Amino acid sequence: MKEREVKVLNIDKDEIEKKLINVGAKLIKDENQVNYRFETGDGFLKKTYNGYLRIRITENLLNGEKTHTLTFKRSLNRNTLRVNEEIETEISDWESTAEILKLLGYKQKRPGYKHRKSYEYDNIIFEIDTWDEKTYSKPYLEIEMSSEEDLEKAITLLDLDRSQVTTKPIDELSKE
Repeated sequence: MKEREVKVLNIDKDEIEKKLINVGAKLIKDENQVNYRFETGDGFLKKTYNGYLRIRITENLLNGEKTHTLTFKRSLNRNTLRVNEEIETEISDWESTAEILKLLGYKQKRPGYKHRKSYEYDNIIFEIDTWDEKTYSKPYLEIEMSSEEDLEKAITLLDLDRSQVTTKPIDELSKE
């Protein structure tokens, strides 16, 4: 699956959510996530594929379900939109999967904890993300869309500050 996305930094979460509700966006997710990244000591996945392995544990706050997903994610393009390829599969036992990855030479990094609230409007997904302080201390809006035209539509719809739109991944943002 390919996803096209941008992040909008320095947002007011409550203001964004009010705007989304006012335009008729539909709440599609409210969840807590624990994200574990895995990489070799020499950074093989980053250097070779511009990507990473992740196990995500998701607690769906709308229905109480928990899921565990193993994902290989790599960045294909970071011009106007960030284009990623994601290959993922549901796993039943995330701890055993993590042990297998460690045996294969991957190191488990510090987990990142995130709350995500997602809305959909006109085939555009708006995700309000709030990470734990150690991962990234400020909330941001992630917008997933199929085209640059949809990005323009989203920016106009929510009256977003274009100077706050970025294609940088969370690991780069947290270093800044």
